[in-house]
Amino acid sequence: MLNITYYGGSCFRITERGHTSVLTDPHLPGDQLAALQLKADLVTLSHTAEARQLAHIRDRQYTITGAGEYEVGELFVTGLPLHRYDEDSARALHNVAYILEYPNSLTLLHLGALNAPPDLSIAEQLDEVHAFMLPIGGERLSDDQMADLISAIEPTFVIPMRHAGLPVADYPKALEGFLKAMGAGELAEQDSLRFSASSLPDTTQIVLLRANQSKT
Repeated sequence: MLNITYYGGSCFRITERGHTSVLTDPHLPGDQLAALQLKADLVTLSHTAEARQLAHIRDRQYTITGAGEYEVGELFVTGLPLHRYDEDSARALHNVAYILEYPNSLTLLHLGALNAPPDLSIAEQLDEVHAFMLPIGGERLSDDQMADLISAIEPTFVIPMRHAGLPVADYPKALEGFLKAMGAGELAEQDSLRFSASSLPDTTQIVLLRANQSKT
């Protein structure tokens, strides 16, 4: 049974018995979120890569910070470069999306701090996606564009997360707009998402995960 727990921002802990545990984008101190003291075998960093993000992560054996193909234990990890050049600031906005493929045929896609809508042809690079972690509230990401991306990828579960550039206080309003664009009604938050290859729904479901601040 694969388990996904949310820790705010774009940080998730992904575990399954007997497999490599993964932590995505542990946030920096001062992000208005509690310091993370978690265990993980593998840490993926999509848009920032600083030693402070890793200081309190226990049992870490591997860290991935860039595009490419990797084998970590029994996981196959693909980093997709989704950078954008920002003309206003005259700098590149770095972002890497990660595909995590498990040997039990479950696939996860984490989009990191997406700064512009990716070409919908990205869907052609993917087989079936079972959990799609999607940033909400990016400056150049409209709710309709996010809905189109979901339609192109057709994931089993869509898990919204707060975009790195969006203040914590502004996330509820941004999330409300996204859910409205998706035609979703009021959804209750969950502590985690658990599923297996044999327990998948037939249609796409949006899952709201509560930002867990516990230290485990």
